[in-house]
Amino acid sequence: MKRLGELGARLEGIEESLEAPAPKDWEESAVEREGDEVLESLGSSGQAEIARIRAALRRMDEGEYGYCQSCGEPIAEARLDVLPDTPFCATCAGGRKRQPA
Repeated sequence: MKRLGELGARLEGIEESLEAPAPKDWEESAVEREGDEVLESLGSSGQAEIARIRAALRRMDEGEYGYCQSCGEPIAEARLDVLPDTPFCATCAGGRKRQPA
């Protein structure tokens, strides 16, 4: 829950930065646009992390947390310590990365 609050505050700051008036100078505008692209990317990754955390919280409520959403086997505790929002065991996550997009 603490992480959700941190991400929400970070996303709010990003939105405020993106809404700031653009400089009139062409060179400053180019630098500003580049900065905006970085902020947009950070915002997207923050939104994705929030979605993963909320999904993990739903799995907790449903009693499915800690079980792989693909094969149904328990997810190793060490993996959950590192990636607490992961819905997949290491085996299934590895298989998903190798599949073509």
